[in-house]
Amino acid sequence: MPRACPFNPPPQYAQLRAETPVRWAELTGGATAWLVTHYEGVRRVLTDPCFSADITHPGFPSTTPELLPALRGNRSFVRMDPPEHSRYRRALIPEFTVRRIEAMRPGIQSVVDAFIDDLLAGVPPVDLVETLAVPVPSMVICQLLGVPYTDHDFFQSSTRTLVSASSSPEQAMSAMRDLHGYLDELIGRKLREPADDLLGRLIARHLEPDGELTRQDLLMTCRLLLTAGHETTANMITLGTVALLENPDQLALLRADPGLLPGAVEELLRYLSIVDYFPARVAVEDVEIEGTRIRSGDGVFALLAAANWDPAMFDAPDRLDLRRGNRRHLAFGNGVHQCLGQNLARLELEIVFRTLFERIPRLRLAVPAERLPYKDDTPVYGMTELPVTW
Repeated sequence: MPRACPFNPPPQYAQLRAETPVRWAELTGGATAWLVTHYEGVRRVLTDPCFSADITHPGFPSTTPELLPALRGNRSFVRMDPPEHSRYRRALIPEFTVRRIEAMRPGIQSVVDAFIDDLLAGVPPVDLVETLAVPVPSMVICQLLGVPYTDHDFFQSSTRTLVSASSSPEQAMSAMRDLHGYLDELIGRKLREPADDLLGRLIARHLEPDGELTRQDLLMTCRLLLTAGHETTANMITLGTVALLENPDQLALLRADPGLLPGAVEELLRYLSIVDYFPARVAVEDVEIEGTRIRSGDGVFALLAAANWDPAMFDAPDRLDLRRGNRRHLAFGNGVHQCLGQNLARLELEIVFRTLFERIPRLRLAVPAERLPYKDDTPVYGMTELPVTW
């Protein structure tokens, strides 16, 4: 569903949450599934083992049913259940601890400073998407994985094609094949020339025959980290910048007290909820939510944007409040599938917002917010460009 304005979830969500918080609905392509729109119900779907994330399970819902056969054959661990899901997570958790991610702070700061240097060297207005929002997380995830940044145009283009609802099945499959070919070649290169990066360490510690991951497992994991590692953070940077500029009282609070920044990032994650309907599930046994019986084999979408704007959990959820202090949002999901890269995303957002508004104190939009090009044809809500001036 399209958003009525840049920040609000689709207006139907509030009506559904108030009248029918668990609703059977027809989806794009004629498929059907339950929509869950209130906070407690969404959290239940994300944490209860009665709901499966396994895309190969009969009844698993999709907004692109024509791609389901290909996705089932090329699934990443986020579309698996424990214990299969658990072996991937065990291999990756040491790479994403708070301590390891915090050690990346100086490197990320250098990346952000360099791109802002380039941005300031340009003549305003400049596109913040092209000059900062996309290249920062792209370079960071490339450095983390050990992917040459010179190839970023290729994987960014492939990712856009994969996630865009406007891509035909043939275009999406072609992009997936190209990306898989690239990543398989990269894995082969690191097998020949071991490297001390995330992919190199996964190969050394977890690749068969001594480890528990196959080369195909590594490929799927690398694809997930590469695509998710830049797409979500890039859109949070652009939308978060607009949200702060459009709420000057909140930006003034942040300027006056930089200590608010960690909480501000949490509030922006809740307020924007850029990942909405990605947490698809299928019931593996009969279960009841809010008096509604969901039967085994029924598909379910837990709508994160609806949950994060539930007034039963968040007072005045339509207001951006950097002092809210409520970290119970579901922007990173919940349960065993909660986003593994959330510590990295938080750190990148903190560094970008602090550095951007310190170094460019007169930053402002070059066009009215309502005229900016927003995109809602992908699972990750965002912007195609953000012209700014100072």
